[in-house]
Amino acid sequence: MTEVPDHLTRVLDVARPLPPLEVRLADAVGCVLAQDVHSDIDVPARDLAGQDGYAVRSRDVEGAGTINPVQLRVLDDLRAGATNPGAIVDLTAVRIASGAPVPAGADAVIALDDTDRGDAVVSVFREVRAGENIRPAAADIAGGEVALSAGVRIDARHIALLAGIGRNRVTVHPRPRVVVVSVGDELIEPGRPSSDGDVFDANGHALATAVQAAGGSTFRVAAVPDEHTQLRETLEDQLVRADLIITTGGLSYGANDTVKDVLSPLGTVRFDNVLISPGRQFGVGEFDDATPILCLPGDPVSAQIGFEVFVRPALLVMAGYAEIYRPTVSARLASPWRSPAGRREFVPARLSGRSGEYDVTPTGPAGAAHMSALAKANALLIIPPHREVLDPGAMLNCMVLSEW
Repeated sequence: MTEVPDHLTRVLDVARPLPPLEVRLADAVGCVLAQDVHSDIDVPARDLAGQDGYAVRSRDVEGAGTINPVQLRVLDDLRAGATNPGAIVDLTAVRIASGAPVPAGADAVIALDDTDRGDAVVSVFREVRAGENIRPAAADIAGGEVALSAGVRIDARHIALLAGIGRNRVTVHPRPRVVVVSVGDELIEPGRPSSDGDVFDANGHALATAVQAAGGSTFRVAAVPDEHTQLRETLEDQLVRADLIITTGGLSYGANDTVKDVLSPLGTVRFDNVLISPGRQFGVGEFDDATPILCLPGDPVSAQIGFEVFVRPALLVMAGYAEIYRPTVSARLASPWRSPAGRREFVPARLSGRSGEYDVTPTGPAGAAHMSALAKANALLIIPPHREVLDPGAMLNCMVLSEW
């Protein structure tokens, strides 16, 4: 029998970070940046107007007000992207659009609403401070500065910055390509007519979605029956596109022990009875001595909890994440609970409350693995192996799955 931490260690041992890869910006979204990105330019490249108005010398409009406006001669009209902003002299101004370069000699922009919007001569109705409504050169980022640090998971905000400094490619840890294979004679696709003995393949769809949510790219294979040759050929066919293979099902003792029978002679996969509830049999190793493979139970709740405890951290390691575990909080048990002796139990539950004061309520009955209970849960209540009988008020750790 294997403790949960020991099996997790074995899983992480085969989950090596993928080699960095240079990709286009569009392909970088969702990936972890593998190296620092330095800016080659100042952003903005020069002083720019922060809003529509008039570029002025602040000293020229000292004392300006609605009763005693200051009049300035308008020399030019500048638009964003202008390449020759020119210069102003005493008691002159340049009408300027937001984002346009500030002409030499100007140290402020007075907003249109604080003027009469004149064309040849403009009346200014208030004072303005030096630097007001101006975005100074290099205020956003300076040339040579680190724009983004390695370890950032790239999203639209980061793409804007990368594109803004002229980068069209970056080096990232690529998303792991994960093949999900459900095993079982009884499995059929959702939406098809079912008969006695048929079971809809919940695991294939759930695990594929979970992989995508964790940042991986999923290839879901149609359910494979408990037939050795077909399973072996299916797994061999997937090697070309798999950084990781996940199987679910096919671990029953006896005639349906398909996964163990197939993998034992083909790789270095070990199978253990793990002291976890729900679930029991799990496999970990390398298929064909090269591709990591993780084997989960066929029960949907056991498979999904096994994914959260063992597979998700492995995916994040492969994708280059520094933090690979779900957040945990301590919460007060709302109702009595009886846990299996000697096993670390992960109970679907609802967390409520706020920081420092959480309550947790299981969403299903003790001793049952219900998909409906997991669907209602926003956390997994973690019960240590030595705590079998729990009273209301007991403080326990919870793995947070989603906000509430």
